[in-house]
Amino acid sequence: MAKKRAREADGAAEAPDKMVEDGDSSDDEDFDMVNVDFEWFNFDPEIDFHGSKALLRQLLDVDAQLFDISGLADLILSQPTIGSTVKVDGKETDAYALLTALNLHEHRDKKPVAELTKYISDKAEANEALAGIPDLLSSGKHVGLVVSERLINMPSEIAPPMYSMLIDEIEAAVEDKEPYEFSHYLILSKTYHEMESNLDVEERKRKKGKQDATLYYFHPEDEVLQKHAVAYGSYDFTKIGEAIADSKRAFQEMGVMPRGHMILIEASKFADAAKAVNEYLSPPS
Repeated sequence: MAKKRAREADGAAEAPDKMVEDGDSSDDEDFDMVNVDFEWFNFDPEIDFHGSKALLRQLLDVDAQLFDISGLADLILSQPTIGSTVKVDGKETDAYALLTALNLHEHRDKKPVAELTKYISDKAEANEALAGIPDLLSSGKHVGLVVSERLINMPSEIAPPMYSMLIDEIEAAVEDKEPYEFSHYLILSKTYHEMESNLDVEERKRKKGKQDATLYYFHPEDEVLQKHAVAYGSYDFTKIGEAIADSKRAFQEMGVMPRGHMILIEASKFADAAKAVNEYLSPPS
């Protein structure tokens, strides 16, 4: 089995390459135990293009149509020793999760990055909690955009080793004089809240009254990362209005409204943030 290394080129120490996920045991005989082996790999341009595109589309949700997703995937794959993919059926299959970091300043002249940077700035300007991000992105500082996404049913326990490996890989890259010495890390993520269907909404309001929307996280580690952030906040997707079809929620009283989310962490605090994620999410030994 191919093992994920911190830096394959210089023979750095191997990172943990496999995790076994067991299904919860139950007294109900109708439930079977499921064992899944998760394997970590470097990005491979020959294999990971389509899987990376699919995860990027999921991360950017309805606004994915605003970007050159193929170009973003190509850029991620062009730096194979920075970041990880997680797979379950060997290296030749599509990734179930990915995590990497892109230098927004280094790639500022590339169209996919320029479009994404402008989008991030525009969204940040509309949220007072994120107001400092546009100035940071235009300051010439090297900001690492952390791109993290996984399939919905993937366990959150895969996040700690991915962040640990990313930090090791970036440290090794900096030692090799590669452009990964960041001033900040900007994590792009998603949140969601439940929303009422428009069908018979007035009738239900009379029955139970209006309820405040509760914020939920697609990635549980985001709650931990925020504790180390200088800024964080959510924003509405530009195309969300075109994507909401009430017919999709016709048979339930509550639907799900996804939102974009940003977390800005100073580089000096990123390792501690990753350590806190590890403490919060690592499976019991």
